[in-house]
This record gives sequence, C-alpha cells and structure tokens, in this order.
Amino acid sequence: MLNPEELKYSKTHEWLKEEADGTVTIGLTDFAQDSLGDIVFVNLPEAGDEVKAGESFADVESVKAVSDVFSPVSGTVSAVNEEILDNPALVNEDCYNAWLIKVENVSDREELLDNKAYEELCEKEG
Repeated sequence: MLNPEELKYSKTHEWLKEEADGTVTIGLTDFAQDSLGDIVFVNLPEAGDEVKAGESFADVESVKAVSDVFSPVSGTVSAVNEEILDNPALVNEDCYNAWLIKVENVSDREELLDNKAYEELCEKEG
C-alpha cells in the first residue's frame, strides 16, 4: 500500500491534504476503500455545514456495509465533490484523487498522523 508522503492521516482511515490557502481536502485512504470493497453510494454534507474532529460527517455504502466517515479536523465545509455523488466508484479507482470534502476555518489537527505512523497503524490492523 502506497500512501502519499505529503498527506496527513487519521486513525479512522481518512487522508487530509493541507492546501496553500489554509483549507484542507479530505478523502478515504486506500486501506479504507480496500476494507470497504466496492463503494456504491456516498452521502456527503453540504457546503456551509460544520464538521467536528472525531465525529461522522458522511457515510459510504459498499457491497459489504454502510460505514461512517469521520472528520480528522474541525471546520466549515467549503466544497463537496459532486463527482463522487454521481460516481462513488471513483473512490475505489483512485482514492487519493477522489476527495470527499474541502474544509476551511480548520482547527483540531492534533490527532493527525504522518505517513510513517499511519502505515504502522495499517500494519497492526491489517
């Protein structure tokens, strides 16, 4: 499993990319999409909604189960990936480009893992 070095990760298998303007982009990791199996439906919040670190902001339905997606940070949703709503399989095809939401006014980043720590977590759970 190759997790991009420049990203941060959560213990609940979301990735986070910090943008130059201070917003963050959030998606599901390769470990998460592989564990879920084929994703057939994604339920996302709307722009303007608040997200809170450690709380569910979305759910994904796969052929195996429905699973919550947890926010690795707190803030305000500034954008939602409409393409994922129309084609949830994109998460399985290229999870690191198939982002779910963008968040602004970000706080509560303390629990984020770097690439090495996240890969160690995946090895333990694998």
